[in-house]
Amino acid sequence: MLTGKPDFLDRLAQFLVAAVGIFALLFGAFMIISPLDWYTAIPTVITTGPPNKHFIRDIGIAYSTSGIILLYASVNIHMRWLVAFAGSLWLALHGILHIYEVSVGICSPDIFWADAPGVLGPPLLVHVALTILFLRQRVAPAGIPDLVFLGVVDRMTPGESAYVHEIAGAPGHALEKFKHFMPASNHRTEASADLLAATRIGAVLAEDCGPCAITAAEGALADNVDRDTVNRMLRGDLSGDQQTAFAFGQAMACQSEEAFSLGDRLEQDHGRTVRLELAMAAATVRVYPAMKRGLGLSRACSLTPLQV
Repeated sequence: MLTGKPDFLDRLAQFLVAAVGIFALLFGAFMIISPLDWYTAIPTVITTGPPNKHFIRDIGIAYSTSGIILLYASVNIHMRWLVAFAGSLWLALHGILHIYEVSVGICSPDIFWADAPGVLGPPLLVHVALTILFLRQRVAPAGIPDLVFLGVVDRMTPGESAYVHEIAGAPGHALEKFKHFMPASNHRTEASADLLAATRIGAVLAEDCGPCAITAAEGALADNVDRDTVNRMLRGDLSGDQQTAFAFGQAMACQSEEAFSLGDRLEQDHGRTVRLELAMAAATVRVYPAMKRGLGLSRACSLTPLQV
Protein backbone atom coordinates (compact mmCIF):
# COMPACT_ATOMS: atom_id res chain seq x y z
CA MET A 1 0.00 0.00 0.00
CA LEU A 2 1.37 3.39 -0.99
CA THR A 3 1.27 5.18 2.36
CA GLY A 4 3.56 5.95 5.28
CA LYS A 5 7.19 6.94 5.42
CA PRO A 6 9.64 5.19 3.08
CA ASP A 7 11.20 2.13 4.69
CA PHE A 8 14.55 0.46 4.02
CA LEU A 9 13.43 -1.29 0.83
CA ASP A 10 11.86 1.92 -0.47
CA ARG A 11 15.12 3.74 0.16
CA LEU A 12 17.07 0.92 -1.47
CA ALA A 13 14.98 1.20 -4.62
CA GLN A 14 15.41 4.96 -4.60
CA PHE A 15 19.17 4.62 -4.12
CA LEU A 16 19.55 2.14 -6.98
CA VAL A 17 17.71 4.39 -9.42
CA ALA A 18 19.63 7.47 -8.27
CA ALA A 19 22.97 5.66 -8.48
CA VAL A 20 22.30 4.55 -12.05
CA GLY A 21 21.18 8.09 -12.87
CA ILE A 22 24.42 9.57 -11.57
CA PHE A 23 26.47 6.96 -13.42
CA ALA A 24 24.66 7.57 -16.72
CA LEU A 25 24.87 11.35 -16.39
CA LEU A 26 28.59 11.39 -15.60
CA PHE A 27 29.42 8.73 -18.18
CA GLY A 28 27.54 10.69 -20.83
CA ALA A 29 29.16 13.95 -19.79
CA PHE A 30 32.59 12.33 -20.20
CA MET A 31 31.68 11.27 -23.74
CA ILE A 32 30.37 14.73 -24.63
CA ILE A 33 33.21 16.76 -23.12
CA SER A 34 36.15 14.59 -24.10
CA PRO A 35 35.15 11.97 -26.67
CA LEU A 36 38.69 10.94 -27.63
CA ASP A 37 39.76 10.51 -24.01
CA TRP A 38 36.65 8.40 -23.45
CA TYR A 39 37.53 6.32 -26.51
CA THR A 40 40.96 5.46 -25.15
CA ALA A 41 39.75 5.03 -21.55
CA ILE A 42 37.40 2.13 -22.41
CA PRO A 43 39.64 -0.66 -23.75
CA THR A 44 36.90 -2.62 -25.52
CA VAL A 45 35.70 0.39 -27.51
CA ILE A 46 38.82 0.29 -29.67
CA THR A 47 37.70 -3.05 -31.11
CA THR A 48 34.62 -1.38 -32.65
CA GLY A 49 36.63 0.73 -35.09
CA PRO A 50 38.24 4.18 -35.30
CA PRO A 51 36.82 7.01 -33.15
CA ASN A 52 34.13 9.36 -34.42
CA LYS A 53 33.78 12.35 -32.12
CA HIS A 54 30.32 13.27 -33.37
CA PHE A 55 29.02 9.73 -32.93
CA ILE A 56 30.55 9.43 -29.46
CA ARG A 57 28.91 12.69 -28.42
CA ASP A 58 25.57 11.44 -29.78
CA ILE A 59 25.78 8.41 -27.51
CA GLY A 60 26.90 10.63 -24.65
CA ILE A 61 23.76 12.72 -25.06
CA ALA A 62 21.66 9.54 -24.85
CA TYR A 63 23.45 8.48 -21.65
CA SER A 64 23.13 11.92 -20.08
CA THR A 65 19.46 12.15 -20.97
CA SER A 66 18.82 8.77 -19.36
CA GLY A 67 20.70 9.93 -16.28
CA ILE A 68 18.68 13.13 -15.93
CA ILE A 69 15.41 11.21 -16.31
CA LEU A 70 16.45 8.63 -13.71
CA LEU A 71 17.55 11.28 -11.23
CA TYR A 72 14.21 13.04 -11.64
CA ALA A 73 12.41 9.74 -11.05
CA SER A 74 14.47 8.88 -7.97
CA VAL A 75 13.26 11.94 -6.06
CA ASN A 76 9.75 10.43 -5.81
CA ILE A 77 10.21 6.89 -7.04
CA HIS A 78 6.78 5.66 -5.91
CA MET A 79 4.94 8.22 -8.01
CA ARG A 80 7.51 8.37 -10.83
CA TRP A 81 8.20 4.68 -11.32
CA LEU A 82 7.10 4.89 -14.95
CA VAL A 83 9.56 7.73 -15.51
CA ALA A 84 12.30 5.48 -14.11
CA PHE A 85 11.26 2.74 -16.51
CA ALA A 86 11.37 5.20 -19.41
CA GLY A 87 14.78 6.44 -18.28
CA SER A 88 16.11 2.89 -18.31
CA LEU A 89 14.82 2.05 -21.79
CA TRP A 90 17.82 3.29 -23.76
CA LEU A 91 20.19 1.60 -21.33
CA ALA A 92 18.25 -1.66 -21.60
CA LEU A 93 18.07 -1.55 -25.39
CA HIS A 94 21.80 -0.82 -25.50
CA GLY A 95 22.35 -3.92 -23.40
CA ILE A 96 20.12 -6.00 -25.67
CA LEU A 97 22.18 -4.84 -28.66
CA HIS A 98 25.32 -6.14 -26.96
CA ILE A 99 23.62 -9.48 -26.29
CA TYR A 100 22.58 -9.68 -29.94
CA GLU A 101 26.08 -8.90 -31.17
CA VAL A 102 27.71 -11.60 -29.07
CA SER A 103 25.01 -14.10 -30.01
CA VAL A 104 25.65 -13.67 -33.75
CA GLY A 105 29.42 -13.43 -33.46
CA ILE A 106 29.86 -9.70 -34.14
CA CYS A 107 31.84 -9.37 -30.91
CA SER A 108 33.70 -11.98 -28.90
CA PRO A 109 32.48 -13.35 -25.56
CA ASP A 110 35.56 -11.88 -23.87
CA ILE A 111 34.63 -8.36 -24.98
CA PHE A 112 30.98 -8.94 -24.09
CA TRP A 113 31.75 -10.00 -20.53
CA ALA A 114 34.25 -7.18 -20.12
CA ASP A 115 31.53 -4.70 -21.08
CA ALA A 116 28.69 -6.44 -19.23
CA PRO A 117 29.01 -4.73 -15.82
CA GLY A 118 28.82 -1.26 -17.33
CA VAL A 119 26.33 -2.10 -20.08
CA LEU A 120 23.95 -4.63 -18.54
CA GLY A 121 24.38 -3.70 -14.89
CA PRO A 122 22.75 -0.24 -14.88
CA PRO A 123 19.40 -1.18 -16.50
CA LEU A 124 19.24 -4.36 -14.42
CA LEU A 125 19.64 -2.32 -11.24
CA VAL A 126 16.77 -0.03 -12.25
CA HIS A 127 14.56 -3.01 -13.00
CA VAL A 128 15.49 -4.61 -9.67
CA ALA A 129 14.43 -1.39 -7.95
CA LEU A 130 11.10 -1.35 -9.79
CA THR A 131 10.54 -5.03 -9.01
CA ILE A 132 11.03 -4.32 -5.30
CA LEU A 133 8.38 -1.61 -5.46
CA PHE A 134 5.89 -3.64 -7.50
CA LEU A 135 6.16 -6.76 -5.37
CA ARG A 136 5.35 -4.65 -2.31
CA GLN A 137 2.60 -2.68 -4.09
CA ARG A 138 4.46 0.55 -3.42
CA VAL A 139 3.78 2.23 -6.75
CA ALA A 140 1.18 4.76 -7.81
CA PRO A 141 -1.53 3.34 -10.09
CA ALA A 142 -0.85 5.88 -12.84
CA GLY A 143 1.07 4.09 -15.56
CA ILE A 144 -0.30 0.63 -14.82
CA PRO A 145 -2.10 -0.64 -17.96
CA ASP A 146 -5.84 -0.09 -17.68
CA LEU A 147 -6.79 -3.76 -18.04
CA VAL A 148 -4.38 -4.75 -15.28
CA PHE A 149 -5.55 -1.91 -13.07
CA LEU A 150 -9.22 -2.73 -13.58
CA GLY A 151 -8.55 -6.38 -12.78
CA VAL A 152 -6.91 -5.41 -9.50
CA VAL A 153 -9.80 -3.09 -8.62
CA ASP A 154 -12.31 -5.85 -9.38
CA ARG A 155 -10.48 -8.24 -7.07
CA MET A 156 -10.13 -5.69 -4.28
CA THR A 157 -13.73 -4.45 -4.43
CA PRO A 158 -15.82 -7.28 -5.90
CA GLY A 159 -19.17 -6.04 -7.15
CA GLU A 160 -18.35 -2.42 -6.33
CA SER A 161 -16.05 -1.38 -9.17
CA ALA A 162 -18.66 -0.51 -11.80
CA TYR A 163 -17.98 3.21 -11.42
CA VAL A 164 -14.27 2.68 -12.15
CA HIS A 165 -15.18 0.82 -15.33
CA GLU A 166 -17.42 3.72 -16.31
CA ILE A 167 -14.53 6.11 -15.77
CA ALA A 168 -12.35 3.83 -17.90
CA GLY A 169 -14.89 3.98 -20.71
CA ALA A 170 -15.21 7.76 -20.63
CA PRO A 171 -13.46 9.80 -23.33
CA GLY A 172 -10.51 12.08 -22.71
CA HIS A 173 -8.33 9.61 -20.76
CA ALA A 174 -10.53 9.99 -17.68
CA LEU A 175 -9.16 6.88 -15.98
CA GLU A 176 -5.57 8.02 -16.35
CA LYS A 177 -6.45 11.30 -14.65
CA PHE A 178 -8.32 9.42 -11.93
CA LYS A 179 -5.34 7.14 -11.29
CA HIS A 180 -3.11 10.17 -10.76
CA PHE A 181 -5.55 11.41 -8.12
CA MET A 182 -5.92 8.18 -6.14
CA PRO A 183 -2.74 8.30 -3.99
CA ALA A 184 -3.82 11.61 -2.48
CA SER A 185 -6.39 9.97 -0.19
CA ASN A 186 -3.70 7.65 1.26
CA HIS A 187 -1.02 10.28 1.76
CA ARG A 188 0.69 9.80 5.11
CA THR A 189 4.18 10.58 6.35
CA GLU A 190 3.78 12.06 9.85
CA ALA A 191 0.29 10.91 10.86
CA SER A 192 0.00 7.47 12.44
CA ALA A 193 -1.79 4.75 10.52
CA ASP A 194 -4.64 4.54 13.03
CA LEU A 195 -5.35 8.28 12.91
CA LEU A 196 -5.41 8.26 9.12
CA ALA A 197 -7.71 5.24 9.11
CA ALA A 198 -10.07 6.77 11.66
CA THR A 199 -10.29 9.98 9.63
CA ARG A 200 -10.92 8.17 6.35
CA ILE A 201 -13.53 5.83 7.80
CA GLY A 202 -15.27 8.67 9.62
CA ALA A 203 -15.48 10.68 6.41
CA VAL A 204 -16.91 7.86 4.26
CA LEU A 205 -19.38 6.80 6.96
CA ALA A 206 -20.68 10.36 6.96
CA GLU A 207 -21.20 9.94 3.22
CA ASP A 208 -23.36 6.87 4.00
CA CYS A 209 -21.56 4.61 1.54
CA GLY A 210 -21.11 1.19 3.12
CA PRO A 211 -18.87 -0.36 0.44
CA CYS A 212 -16.61 2.71 0.56
CA ALA A 213 -16.32 2.29 4.33
CA ILE A 214 -15.33 -1.35 3.87
CA THR A 215 -12.74 -0.33 1.26
CA ALA A 216 -11.32 2.24 3.68
CA ALA A 217 -11.27 -0.43 6.39
CA GLU A 218 -9.42 -2.86 4.13
CA GLY A 219 -6.91 -0.11 3.44
CA ALA A 220 -6.42 0.34 7.18
CA LEU A 221 -5.72 -3.37 7.56
CA ALA A 222 -3.17 -3.15 4.74
CA ASP A 223 -1.56 -0.29 6.66
CA ASN A 224 -1.16 -2.65 9.65
CA VAL A 225 -3.95 -1.23 11.80
CA ASP A 226 -5.29 -3.88 14.18
CA ARG A 227 -8.46 -5.61 12.94
CA ASP A 228 -10.34 -5.07 16.20
CA THR A 229 -9.47 -1.38 16.06
CA VAL A 230 -10.69 -1.15 12.47
CA ASN A 231 -14.00 -2.79 13.36
CA ARG A 232 -14.42 -0.37 16.26
CA MET A 233 -13.86 2.45 13.78
CA LEU A 234 -16.64 1.04 11.60
CA ARG A 235 -18.92 1.05 14.66
CA GLY A 236 -17.77 4.49 15.77
CA ASP A 237 -16.75 2.97 19.11
CA LEU A 238 -13.53 4.88 19.74
CA SER A 239 -11.82 7.02 22.33
CA GLY A 240 -8.94 9.44 22.66
CA ASP A 241 -7.09 10.61 19.56
CA GLN A 242 -8.77 8.00 17.37
CA GLN A 243 -12.19 9.37 18.30
CA THR A 244 -10.98 12.91 17.60
CA ALA A 245 -9.68 11.90 14.17
CA PHE A 246 -12.88 9.97 13.42
CA ALA A 247 -15.02 12.95 14.40
CA PHE A 248 -12.75 15.25 12.39
CA GLY A 249 -13.34 13.16 9.27
CA GLN A 250 -17.08 13.18 9.85
CA ALA A 251 -17.16 16.91 10.54
CA MET A 252 -15.27 17.63 7.33
CA ALA A 253 -17.60 15.39 5.34
CA CYS A 254 -20.64 17.10 6.84
CA GLN A 255 -19.09 20.56 6.47
CA SER A 256 -19.61 21.07 10.18
CA GLU A 257 -18.03 23.93 12.10
CA GLU A 258 -16.76 21.33 14.57
CA ALA A 259 -14.04 20.58 12.04
CA PHE A 260 -12.27 23.76 13.17
CA SER A 261 -12.09 22.86 16.86
CA LEU A 262 -11.33 19.20 16.17
CA GLY A 263 -8.60 20.19 13.75
CA ASP A 264 -7.15 22.61 16.29
CA ARG A 265 -7.05 19.81 18.87
CA LEU A 266 -5.30 17.46 16.46
CA GLU A 267 -2.82 20.16 15.53
CA GLN A 268 -2.09 20.95 19.17
CA ASP A 269 -1.47 17.30 20.01
CA HIS A 270 0.26 16.14 16.82
CA GLY A 271 1.39 19.15 14.82
CA ARG A 272 0.37 21.05 11.72
CA THR A 273 1.60 18.41 9.28
CA VAL A 274 -0.57 15.70 10.83
CA ARG A 275 -3.59 18.00 10.64
CA LEU A 276 -2.82 18.63 6.98
CA GLU A 277 -2.54 14.92 6.21
CA LEU A 278 -5.78 14.07 7.98
CA ALA A 279 -7.59 16.97 6.31
CA MET A 280 -6.26 15.83 2.95
CA ALA A 281 -7.46 12.29 3.62
CA ALA A 282 -10.93 13.38 4.72
CA ALA A 283 -11.33 15.70 1.75
CA THR A 284 -10.10 13.31 -0.94
CA VAL A 285 -11.56 10.00 0.28
CA ARG A 286 -15.03 11.49 -0.20
CA VAL A 287 -14.49 11.50 -3.96
CA TYR A 288 -15.23 7.76 -4.17
CA PRO A 289 -18.69 7.79 -2.55
CA ALA A 290 -19.46 11.05 -4.34
CA MET A 291 -18.66 9.45 -7.70
CA LYS A 292 -20.82 6.44 -6.87
CA ARG A 293 -23.68 8.63 -5.75
CA GLY A 294 -23.41 10.79 -8.83
CA LEU A 295 -23.61 7.70 -11.02
CA GLY A 296 -26.45 6.19 -8.99
CA LEU A 297 -24.32 3.29 -7.76
CA SER A 298 -23.92 3.90 -4.01
CA ARG A 299 -25.39 1.73 -1.28
CA ALA A 300 -26.28 3.00 2.18
CA CYS A 301 -24.29 1.87 5.20
CA SER A 302 -27.45 0.27 6.59
CA LEU A 303 -27.45 -2.14 3.64
CA THR A 304 -23.81 -3.18 4.08
CA PRO A 305 -22.41 -5.30 6.93
CA LEU A 306 -19.77 -3.00 8.42
CA GLN A 307 -17.17 -5.50 9.56
CA VAL A 308 -13.86 -6.76 8.22
